[in-house]
Amino acid sequence: MTDASSDFRTSILRNLMAALTVSFVALSLGAAFGVLSGRGAFAGMFSAALIASITSALGGTRIQCSGPTGPMTTVMAAVVGFSSASLAARFPETTSDHFLNLTLVLTAGLTLTAALLRLGRFITFIPNVVISGFMNGIAIIIWLDQLKRLFGLGGKQPLTGDLAVNLAVVVCTTVLVVAIPTLARRWFSRFASLVSGTFFAIVLMTVAATVLDLEIERVSLATGLRSWLDFTALVDAQLPRDWSAPIVVAAMPFALQLTVLGFLDTLMTSLVIDKMTGERTLPNKELAAQGLAHAAVACVGGIAGAQATIRSVLIVKEGATARWAGVLVGGFALVEMLIFQDWIKLIPQSVFAGVLLKVGYDVFDWLPLRIFARQLWGSRVDAPSGANVPQVESLEIVFVIGTSLVTVLFDLNIAVALFTGLFYLHNLVWSRANPMRDLQLETETEAFSDQD
Repeated sequence: MTDASSDFRTSILRNLMAALTVSFVALSLGAAFGVLSGRGAFAGMFSAALIASITSALGGTRIQCSGPTGPMTTVMAAVVGFSSASLAARFPETTSDHFLNLTLVLTAGLTLTAALLRLGRFITFIPNVVISGFMNGIAIIIWLDQLKRLFGLGGKQPLTGDLAVNLAVVVCTTVLVVAIPTLARRWFSRFASLVSGTFFAIVLMTVAATVLDLEIERVSLATGLRSWLDFTALVDAQLPRDWSAPIVVAAMPFALQLTVLGFLDTLMTSLVIDKMTGERTLPNKELAAQGLAHAAVACVGGIAGAQATIRSVLIVKEGATARWAGVLVGGFALVEMLIFQDWIKLIPQSVFAGVLLKVGYDVFDWLPLRIFARQLWGSRVDAPSGANVPQVESLEIVFVIGTSLVTVLFDLNIAVALFTGLFYLHNLVWSRANPMRDLQLETETEAFSDQD
């Protein structure tokens, strides 16, 4: 009985610590993605809290953490750009916030529809080479967006303050995000799992910028919550007013992009978590939870999200075993956000540029390119476990690069649809021309689909 009670207490403590650790990461990335989206750090943090709690409570992946992600935020930024540049001319009586929230509501509706139609099983039909390509495209978009914000390119307003100082903050932040976990594993291996490079980099750079009194742009929390009345006022101000056919038609393409990407982002992450936990995600239940989460963030002026690989993997590695651990990630993030509002305003905007450069690196699928490069140089490529890594053919790299370029230059949906169609067309033609050879293109690339 004593041993059982001790195990129970240990389990509760382990889940609490896992939730607390991941909440710092979720809040930090939420703020960064909020800035990237154009809706602000507050919107990103609030979305990180809401999405994590709702999807963990109701989703089909039992141990997980959802929230704003790089790919979803990139599309969200495009919606914000449209609402800022073209909305007033076409719909003068609709505010930017209302249009954005209408898009999120439509995204929620489409995602719930996909769940009701039981479309989750179709995740397996998207070729891995296409997934690899569009993730690379998203990473490139993230990097380009940070350069535009730093240097004022592409019509964007540059960050205020001296350019050299902002660049120094960006570089130092990126270095810290990478170095802190490495140093923690070397010097404090026992507590390394509790160290978030993103969180500590943001804290250290904020302290440095404050102590040195750097005259650079800081985070602006345009909306703050101090009471229940503030919350009800926020919801009332954000609810869309215009549901006419023309504005719904204008928002629908963006909602479709967010739905397709959320479908891919979420269910691909679910496959990764299933491999780690030995459990099996209920994909349609997961999609339903993601849809409800988008409906919730639409009510508070938030940003889109999905099940996030980095945070989901982290909460599993931290030893979470209960569904409520993911729910508490959102609860802890919300409390932290409300308590530390005044401190959050001290964070330099360029810190988030540094964080997002590392996020872009994490999103980018380096493995197929690295394998192909080593093949060209005649090196033998081995997997981390010592097993041989499947070879990457030239045509596979064409699919990866082609999908990336179309994603960056044109549109995510076009990229996925075009190269998925070309993939199956190639396999059909190849199977007829070579009936004795098995189709290998997809199975040979399964190794490089485990990126956020």
